[in-house]
Amino acid sequence: MGDYSPTGFRALTWHDQAPAFRDGTDTPRGYLERCLATIAEREPVVRAWTAINEAGARAAADASTARWKAGRPLSPIDGMPIGIKDLLETRDMPTEMGCAAYKGNFPKRDNAAVRALRDAGAVVLGKTVTTELGGSHPGPTTNPFDPARTPGGSSSGSAAAVGARMVPAAIGTQVGGSIVRPAAYCGNVAIKPTMGGINRGERQATSMSTHGPHAGCVEDAWLVAMAIASRVGGDPGRVAFSGPAAPPAPLKPERLVVMETEGWAELDAGTKAAFATLLGRLEAAGVALIRRADHPLVERFERGINGARALCNAITGWENRWGTRNLVDQFPDGVSERAKQVLAKAEAMGVADYQDALAAREEAQLRHARIAPLADAVIGLACPGPAPLWGGDVPGQPLNPRPTGDFVFNAPSSMLFAPAVTVPLLAVEGMPVGVQVMAQPNQDARAAAIGRWLLQAAI
Repeated sequence: MGDYSPTGFRALTWHDQAPAFRDGTDTPRGYLERCLATIAEREPVVRAWTAINEAGARAAADASTARWKAGRPLSPIDGMPIGIKDLLETRDMPTEMGCAAYKGNFPKRDNAAVRALRDAGAVVLGKTVTTELGGSHPGPTTNPFDPARTPGGSSSGSAAAVGARMVPAAIGTQVGGSIVRPAAYCGNVAIKPTMGGINRGERQATSMSTHGPHAGCVEDAWLVAMAIASRVGGDPGRVAFSGPAAPPAPLKPERLVVMETEGWAELDAGTKAAFATLLGRLEAAGVALIRRADHPLVERFERGINGARALCNAITGWENRWGTRNLVDQFPDGVSERAKQVLAKAEAMGVADYQDALAAREEAQLRHARIAPLADAVIGLACPGPAPLWGGDVPGQPLNPRPTGDFVFNAPSSMLFAPAVTVPLLAVEGMPVGVQVMAQPNQDARAAAIGRWLLQAAI
């Protein structure tokens, strides 16, 4: 049983250290050493990292220290130690993607986001654990608040490293729920940008994948996202993540749509009660809430996202099937049985099935657009209760289809191409349970501003 409290937990932050870097009372090198000490203490249990480049990180932190001393930092995140999900290429560390078939893979080049972070002066400290190929087969990482529980996936190590206060920020990726849910389970803030808002570099294979930061606060997450997008833009043909250079000021919403999703019927009583209490505090603060029973457009929106889990799985499975098939053919023993089962489902699809899924996604996006005039944003749970217990597959038993938790509350933002900001507002059974603010596409700044208000108002 965990002992997490959203008001009692003190996340590791970066932006508030800038004055100390300027006046010399602290340095990026000193900050890095404190991070390394925490990693040394907690990594044996949390197991968030696949590789750490201590020598390279110390050299980068020393260079940053000199820039701050000279009054010429490259950006607000100059010197920030940061973890990179091991799906993204890094020139100084292997990229093994949590997959035995990629063991020893070392392309010695940087993903676009990684290059942008280096150009901003960030300290690329190491690679964080991903589930196999960013799918459902888990890695070794444990939840930082209870090692018997999953940290979520697929950005397992990124979320756990931030939740364990090892680093102030880490990069994750999401296709279905891989940024939002791990953040919610590990007590992080996270930004899942509008689809295409952050350049994915070499990872362009699927139509719903996004990069996004985990961090200890909205301010740091925003600064990391802006540092990347302002240097490498968005995906080819997409509008880049945009907004003010500084974190958006807290914004109290006038009206919020409450999103239930198909997961509402499966939700445990404790999480329902905690979320209801939160909504009651919002109403007491003067925020009008619009539920599905209050307006026909909200009801139509909920119906449009019903079945989002299956739709996201179908679209992504189809888009990944050839790459996965080639990998299995080349390395039949290097891919998990869980991934092979996903591949088999994808290979049972036809072109018409994929096109039907795209049509359903487009219809859901239209229904989301139609609720825009009703409220400032959407609020909902970011995970279906506390992180589930996970002790591994049981020999002879069917494989658990969701060992890193259910992404039912995360699939909507992915299929809608919408920005979502996770904020750590709830505790259930002594474990973090995140809440998400979802806005219309390209309204990332609004979602972040509302997220800041929710945290600062202690809603």
